[in-house]
Amino acid sequence: MKILGLSGALNHDSSAALIVDGEIVAAAEEERFIRDKHAKNRMPIEAARYCLAEAGLSPEEIDVVAFPYDKVSIFEKARWHYARRYWYAPDRALDAIFNGNRRFRRNRARVLAMGEELGLDWQNTEFVPVLHHLAHASSAYHLSGFDGRCAVMGVDGKGEYATTFFGYGENGRIHKIKEFYDPDSLSGMYGAMTEYLGFEMLDGEYKVMGMAPYGDPERYDFSRLLPETADGFEANTRLINTVGLRRYKENGQGFYFSPELLEWLGPRRRDESAIEPYIDYAAAVQALFEKRCMALMEQYLGDILRETGQLAFAGGGALNVKLNQKILALPHVQRLFVQPASGDSGTALGAASYVAAARGERLSPMRHAYLGPAYSVDEIDRAIAERGATLRCRRMADAAEETARLLADGHPVAWFQGRMEFGPRALGNRSILGCPSAPGIADRINEQIKFREQWRPFCPSVLDRVAPEFVGTEHPAPYMTITFDVVEEWKTRVPEVVHEDGTARVQTVAADTNPIYYALIEALERLTGDGVVLNTSLNRRGEPMVCAPEDAINMFLGCDLEYLVLGDRLVTKADAE
Repeated sequence: MKILGLSGALNHDSSAALIVDGEIVAAAEEERFIRDKHAKNRMPIEAARYCLAEAGLSPEEIDVVAFPYDKVSIFEKARWHYARRYWYAPDRALDAIFNGNRRFRRNRARVLAMGEELGLDWQNTEFVPVLHHLAHASSAYHLSGFDGRCAVMGVDGKGEYATTFFGYGENGRIHKIKEFYDPDSLSGMYGAMTEYLGFEMLDGEYKVMGMAPYGDPERYDFSRLLPETADGFEANTRLINTVGLRRYKENGQGFYFSPELLEWLGPRRRDESAIEPYIDYAAAVQALFEKRCMALMEQYLGDILRETGQLAFAGGGALNVKLNQKILALPHVQRLFVQPASGDSGTALGAASYVAAARGERLSPMRHAYLGPAYSVDEIDRAIAERGATLRCRRMADAAEETARLLADGHPVAWFQGRMEFGPRALGNRSILGCPSAPGIADRINEQIKFREQWRPFCPSVLDRVAPEFVGTEHPAPYMTITFDVVEEWKTRVPEVVHEDGTARVQTVAADTNPIYYALIEALERLTGDGVVLNTSLNRRGEPMVCAPEDAINMFLGCDLEYLVLGDRLVTKADAE
């Protein structure tokens, strides 16, 4: 069966994914093709075209289009909960009761229109909506490779109405134990406070997470944001997750927090530096998020985890790597799979996998995230030639060896290889690399190349055989979804990839899934003694990760990078010679 998953129901992070006979063939975010970060208010037509081309399929050959947004019955608790909690905004409350599937109807119309533009045959192609939280859950459970019973957790901003999901997977089916509904959202709290701390919601949450280790989480008690209840928590909508007239507004823009929050904490952060009290606020937000997530996980999944030791986790909150470190440290969690595309882009893959499992297909586990487009030598050479005399280019006899020498000499290098990664993390195919023992390399990349805040951390890509001595565990970490405490000796060996709190968001690299990247890190190991490379995404601040060679060249020419490796081509700037 050929199942095309499409996301974009929530007007951001649209994507497409294709599963053929239980195998993931392709998946990619729309933003990478149209060069518009998060692809707001866009449907994933270019991503879908890519998926079809990668599989060699025509649109008419697609059997099912799976979409991660579905109807919610008036008899379900979700709509009534939403109406009750938003009583102070009667228009919202009444809309949930009397017109609660308005967004579903709009989304269905958008998918049908996109399908016609794509060339789908709706007479022979089935449209199957999937509840948003089930798409998240499926993207983790069905692709985890776990055997037997498995705890499943989804922590998201919101889908139709649900925000947080606890359940389990068994024999290919997902069973619900407990859901929370809007406005009671853990990730919603984190997003509202992200806005308060001066970043963009749905984009800057990881910046708050990166700022948190610089602050003291004990200095401020933020528990009033998410008061505890018998079944878990409620959001304090007098402070956060607000709508209508309760929202704080500034220059015509509404925020997901109230003026009352500013009366309590003071003005929004505006300076880009990590300063008090905002670093302490960030630490308090992170601590509260961790505390509530861990308590809920114990309340609803504790027994299953003690029985099975396995947890599959997705939703935007699953990208909180500090939370994931705490989860993995629990004695009854032996195996943790975090979907690498845990945000809403991953729901295209989740919807497709959910439909495949429901139709009885046996899904292969997700072995890597290299699911985007690759480019031929001819395509790379054409892109270089189009820039004429602005570039110099030569073919390298051994790209891994020569690049390792540049890194060991203290140079950052843009590294473009193979298929683009699916999800927000650069995993060695669309990356900027540095030698993690070279003093100041992280600050240089932040300031001169990425143009981002100086306190932002970098990630280490580590040879899989080196990782156990680097972080003291053999737990798989191929997707940069978990932080680990770095072993003391390594903190001084590779200080540029160790965060303020002594942790690192590790990617373990295996030769069978990325042989050229593995060879590069081995070559650097021979030169420096360390099987580790500093890795960050190949993009500038505010831009999507690069997709095509042209994108990489544009980014290269717009910053202070001196070296760009496209396949086996070493590219430099003509005016630098």
